[in-house]
Amino acid sequence: GSGLYFTILLRPHLDTRFLPLITLMAGVAVCDTLREFGLSPDIKWVNDLLIDEKKICGILAETTDTPLGLAVALGIGINIRRTNFPPELADTVTSIEDAAGSGSSVPSPEQLTHVLINYLRHFYDVLASPDGPETIRNEWRTRSSFHRGKSVRVALDGETFTGVTDGIEENGALRVALADGSVKIVQAGDVQQLRAS
Repeated sequence: GSGLYFTILLRPHLDTRFLPLITLMAGVAVCDTLREFGLSPDIKWVNDLLIDEKKICGILAETTDTPLGLAVALGIGINIRRTNFPPELADTVTSIEDAAGSGSSVPSPEQLTHVLINYLRHFYDVLASPDGPETIRNEWRTRSSFHRGKSVRVALDGETFTGVTDGIEENGALRVALADGSVKIVQAGDVQQLRAS
């Protein structure tokens, strides 16, 4: 009962350039699920959900070819209770139990699963619709403070740089505006918020 951790296999009928939007779609579904339980999450690009700047959920999508065609393994982990947190993570992770506060009811994994699967089904259908990619990008933007104006440090492929988030590309890649006025497109990498000094 300390968390909900699972992988679901998807067989999307999407243009391959939009496959990265599955992670954004899942973030929107988890965000709305947590809101159902009275929480106020923020989606950190690309695959984490935060509450009060602490991680409550991680998402990982991996594609693979199978005899039946392309498949996406979508993994989602949501912390429900703090029981399994090692002490060194206390400052960076949280749980529904912590975020809800004392006296609040905490959902069981079964309750959380029921709500989450309904949101996943809904937003997966949205993504597969004719205007789905644009709709999912817009839904993600309204739920993420990382969409625009967030000072970040990005580490990828042996390179590290800082800048300010400047929206997302058609495929969900993050745009980061640099001090020299140029924009870097981040397809994958570790993005950390910079704290104001």
